Amino acid sequence: MERTLTLGDTEVARIGLGTNRLRNTPEHVELVRQAVAAGIGYVDTAHTYTGGESEAAIGAAAVSGVVGTKGGFAPGTGSPERLRAQVDESLRRLRVDSIALYYLHRVDPETPLEESVGALAECRDAGKLRHVGLSQVDVEQIEHARKVVPITAVQNHYNLDERRYDDVIDHCERDGIVFVPYFPLRGDGGGAVAEIAERYGVARTLVKLAWLLARSPAVLPIPGTLSLEHVRENLAALELELGDEELEALR
Repeated sequence: MERTLTLGDTEVARIGLGTNRLRNTPEHVELVRQAVAAGIGYVDTAHTYTGGESEAAIGAAAVSGVVGTKGGFAPGTGSPERLRAQVDESLRRLRVDSIALYYLHRVDPETPLEESVGALAECRDAGKLRHVGLSQVDVEQIEHARKVVPITAVQNHYNLDERRYDDVIDHCERDGIVFVPYFPLRGDGGGAVAEIAERYGVARTLVKLAWLLARSPAVLPIPGTLSLEHVRENLAALELELGDEELEALR
């Protein structure tokens, strides 16, 4: 199993850090620093997380790896004007001149997709963004967006209990796009998870992450946590290789 992949132009470990509960406190800033020191290469956030505190904390931590953020979550905010404003605000919060990876958080029902990604393409051409991603999209939407700007990553809801985007994962793998499953640990995954975890003497979360890593070499899960112990535990999933019979039981 590959333990790293290339995200944009940077090689990172295939376990990232989700930060939708991160606050701009000294404790949380230090958590981000320690998570990166422990081996996290990709930190994921969004303009909306904790009212902007998540981005601000990551900016204060001066992360050396890849930081991905998102804009255009609510209906109406995918317009070019609103997206450009959110990009500028994220740049200030993250304390950077260029954002490594910027996702359209949701396809805006009030704005044509080509207009939303067109605005991100303009920001990319201006040097404000290095790479563009999409979130919660299907294959058709990915291909529609790729006619406007290269798509580096797709972030969709996916885990052992939520598999409706299997076709998107396969599409991303074929076309060299990183697939970032959010909420990777939701659900119990069934009895096989508990049996395999007991067999290896590990937490059930490691089995869920190991299954995701085995699903495709394009997969980069982003389990969210405010615990450095959990960060280290999640990274240990990179060392857990499940056998064919175990993977079949989980399927």
